[in-house]
Amino acid sequence: MHTVALAVTDGMLHFELSLAYEVFGADLTHLADPWYDLVVCGPGAVRAGRFLLEPDHGLDHLREADTVIVPGWADVDVSPPAELVAAVRAAHEAGARVASLCTGAFVLAEAGLLDGKRATTHWAHTRELATRFPEVEVDPDVLYVDNGDVLTSAGKAAAMDLCLHLVRLDHGSSVTNAVARRLVVPPHRDGGQSQFVTTPVPAPDNHPLAELFPWVMERLDQPLTVEDLARQARMSARNLGRHFRSVTGTTPLQWLLIQRIRHAQQLLETTDDSVDAIASATGMGTATTLRRNFNRTVGVPPDTYRRTFRSRTRPGALTHA
Repeated sequence: MHTVALAVTDGMLHFELSLAYEVFGADLTHLADPWYDLVVCGPGAVRAGRFLLEPDHGLDHLREADTVIVPGWADVDVSPPAELVAAVRAAHEAGARVASLCTGAFVLAEAGLLDGKRATTHWAHTRELATRFPEVEVDPDVLYVDNGDVLTSAGKAAAMDLCLHLVRLDHGSSVTNAVARRLVVPPHRDGGQSQFVTTPVPAPDNHPLAELFPWVMERLDQPLTVEDLARQARMSARNLGRHFRSVTGTTPLQWLLIQRIRHAQQLLETTDDSVDAIASATGMGTATTLRRNFNRTVGVPPDTYRRTFRSRTRPGALTHA
């Protein structure tokens, strides 16, 4: 069972902490069995805002975890406790995947885990992070950054995006979609999307693209262009681009590509269709085009992705450790 440890001390932000607890601490074995074993690690009783937490283990237990999550750090003008920094560093050296939510990036930077790496945090604190840790390549305009064994997210809602990204890495797209439905949040916002989104989670009927999105999702097998989307939305291509940037934080073509890739992931997980057939079903045209875009977006070829996640998502299949 994959152990996720929340690293907590006085001064943590309770929103990001509880968000991670909800994703990894809920009993979701009906979606993936085994699910995660969540533990809370701290130096003793910990106060997060008006809440008092009783950790399961001390900070030294972080090194036993497969994934360590550092929630937001409330006051970035105050250095995090040395024992927390040392424990996070030791966990990473022991092989743990380490992720920070919001201003938890300051803890990772203090531990030296972001040196020479790209990272992000809440947009209001990106300049401070870059100034204090010049060896870190701070990107102020993305939702999260995945460096493999070290990940960082922007603030608040972006912390949920990163948590779902971790679930996707571990359990695949279908399971992540089910978790997102349970939490009533979008199943995927790409890490490269902008933090500065006017409507990050638009209601179904309160923005100009409300009718366009489902229309596109029903036609992913077709070679849609920006002009096709603009015509369907009854607006110019320029206005379409402006509305897409406002609602999704990205361009129409980038959004469309991500939807095609996510659909390909679901088909790889749940069907026996060939890569050629999936390329056709997702509007990629050829297996070569699908492989190129899939590898660039997901990080592995389609065949590797299928081997990794197929046994976890097929009904009745055994889950392998």
